[in-house]
This record gives sequence, structure tokens and C-alpha cells, in this order.
Amino acid sequence: MPRYTSYPTAPHFHPGVTAETYLGWLGDLPSTARLSLYLHVPFCAQMCWYCGCHTKVVRRYQPVADYAGSLLKEAALVAAALPPGPRVLQLHWGGGTPTMLSGDDFQRLTDGLRAAFRFDAEIEIAVEVDPRTLDAEKVQALAAAGVTRASLGVQDFTAAVQEAINRVQPYEVTARAVDLLRDAGIGGINFDLMYGLPRQWVADLLRSIDLAARLAPDRIALFGYAHVPWMKTHQRLIKDSELPDETARWAQAEAAAARLQALGYLRVGLDHFARPEDPLARAASEDRLRRNFQGYTDDPAEALIGLGASAIGSLPQGYVQNAVPIRDYQAAVAAGRPAVLRGRRLSADDRLRRAVIEDLMCRLKVDLAGLCAGFDADPADFAEEIAALDGMAADGLVEIEGGEIRVTEAGRPLVRSAAAVFDRYLKSGTARHSRAV
Repeated sequence: MPRYTSYPTAPHFHPGVTAETYLGWLGDLPSTARLSLYLHVPFCAQMCWYCGCHTKVVRRYQPVADYAGSLLKEAALVAAALPPGPRVLQLHWGGGTPTMLSGDDFQRLTDGLRAAFRFDAEIEIAVEVDPRTLDAEKVQALAAAGVTRASLGVQDFTAAVQEAINRVQPYEVTARAVDLLRDAGIGGINFDLMYGLPRQWVADLLRSIDLAARLAPDRIALFGYAHVPWMKTHQRLIKDSELPDETARWAQAEAAAARLQALGYLRVGLDHFARPEDPLARAASEDRLRRNFQGYTDDPAEALIGLGASAIGSLPQGYVQNAVPIRDYQAAVAAGRPAVLRGRRLSADDRLRRAVIEDLMCRLKVDLAGLCAGFDADPADFAEEIAALDGMAADGLVEIEGGEIRVTEAGRPLVRSAAAVFDRYLKSGTARHSRAV
């Protein structure tokens, strides 16, 4: 089932959107546009067997340093195509492991981005962190570069689970990373936890949540492990026999959500939890929650610019994705052109369905009649989709009243299934997806 961090989803991008298309879209942005930047750093010191990201293991630093130079060149190319005026509200470093970068290269890249783009005075700079490779010197470099939020990969604190996913990370390692970050003034702390992992039981997951809560992260993302060995061959190292079945996965997800809420976290959308005072929780309560390639966000930017190999950008006109192989990405940038390999120009129908799906994913409801009025469309055109929800309605998972569709609390774990009803391309695609829960 697609995660619906975009619509249409990435399997439906095509090569008809080119680097020249992208440059034109950038140039057409208004001078008042608000931007977000995403930088993809596709390197890790060790491969975690559950990983679904575009990344590779490196033993030497030189490939990372060379890649940093390519990121700077791409940033300059993209910034030169923009009109003067757009402000960057958020900068997100993802991977892979962005903290594979040396402190000097991280600072050099951040300085280069500040020179190329106009950073907002209140910009949020977030970085994904591997606690196992974090030290005081690197944390000081992050703080000096203006990082305000760190997202720490945890997954599960149970030793048997960590061994089964090739990520041994004792609780003390994570606790030390949190202390270092807070001592350096990086106050926003996120944790990533997972259910559905090999050798994992409900008791393991609940214990991991309790341990995580001791460290008081502001946000916790609770992801279901997506077992897609046909896409990520390293996942074949995880034994199918050690994975929980669908009933066990459901029990894990429900028990974890209940425990997080009992600990004072508010449930945000499908799989995020945040403290009531956190900006993400406030955005959810004020119907400002959005969804992009980083998941749930309070980011109001009109355009997200992706930098790096495999990075995806979202602009008012559509989506673009850079070449996935690092060598191809670097060759394009070295030749003085964006590394865009494919994308998707949005049709009027795409925009309407994207709005429907985002409302369902973020607000668990959609005013179909109201949305259609804003897009000059007829709600009757969705009669087939409404009928397809009858089964979920009969099970108490959704409620349909007039032109409004509401996902019930019981149906929240299956909200992607409700959203998929409005996905025009899902049945025609050839991509295989992970489970809905």
C-alpha cells in the first residue's frame, strides 16, 4: 500500500519530465514563494537490514567528501534558476546518514546553502542522526551550523531484535546522543521506532517505548517495517520465519499507539506522535498538518527542493526526481545541469485527488463537495469511489455523510486503504507495495 507522501506516487513518475522542465518550473515560481530544502546523503557506515532508503556503505571518507562538492554545485544550479525573493523555511538533511559528513563539510555545505538561498530568520534545520556514530565534536559542528532538530533512529531497544536487523544500539548509546544534542542547544528531538520487525513481540515494543519516553523526545514516529526484498535485496538477510504475521503486526501497532497516548503523546495522522506543545501537534489540532516526502510536517512551503542522488522535489507544477545512482547524479551536476531523471506534471484531476488524499491522511476526513467546488469539479464523478468505501463503512472504519467522508478512530490504522480508493493509478501500476499495517 503506498505511503501517500505524494500523489501521484513515485512509481508513476516518468522520464517525460526533464532537467529543462525542472528549470522552467523553478523560474516560474513567484518571488514570494516559500521553499523547503531536502538534502539526501546516501552513505552509511553499516547497512541496517530493514532499511528501505537509497544508501550505500562506504569505508573511506573520500566518496562522501566528493559527494558534498556535488551537492554544493547542484544547490548553485538550482538557486540560479529561481527568481529573486523566495525564502527557505525548512532545511532537512536525510539519508542514509547525514552525519557521515565531517563537521567541516557539514558547515561548508550549510554555508553554501545560505549563500545560494535566502534563509528565513526562523528557519528550522533538521538532521537525521545515527546515535552510534555521533560524538561531541560532531554535535558541536551541527550546533554551529544552526541545526535546531535531530531525528534519531532507534527502531527497538531489544537486543534480539537489534541483532536480527543488524543494528546493535544499546539504550545507553541513544541516551548519550540525546544528552550531547541537548547540551549543545539542539532542543528538538525526534525518535523513529518500528513495529513488525523480526523477533519482535508486543512486550519488546512496549518496553522500547517506555525506555524512549524516559528520554522525553518531542516526537515519535512509529513506522511499520516494510518487507520488500524484491526491491531491497539486503532485506533477504531477514528471515521470513522471524517476522510477525498480520495479526501480530496489528497487535503491535495498536498496543504501541495506546501506550504512547497513555504517556501523553498526541496521535498525529497515521503514525506520528507528538507532545501537545510540539509544533507538529499544534499543526494537527489547527488543521494545518501536511504530508510530504519526510512524512507529516507543519511546513507551509509551496515548493520542496530536493538535492542529492534520488532526491524528490515537489513544485506547484509537479514532481521531479534526481538520478538514483550516485555516479549518474554526480556526472549530471558536473556537466552543469540538474540531475533530474523523471517526474510527473500534475493534471487538474491529479491536483483534486491529491487534495482528497492529503485531507484523509492528515485530517482523517475530507469535505468532498467543498473540495470539488474549489476545483470546479462535480462530486458525482466520485460515485464509484464512494461506493468502494461501503465495506469500510459497514465495518465502522469510515463514516459517509452527505459530501463528507470521515475515518473513525477504529479506521485510523487503515487510512491508507481509504486514501487508495481515490488513487486513479494504483490498479494500473506494476509496483508492489508493503502491507497497509
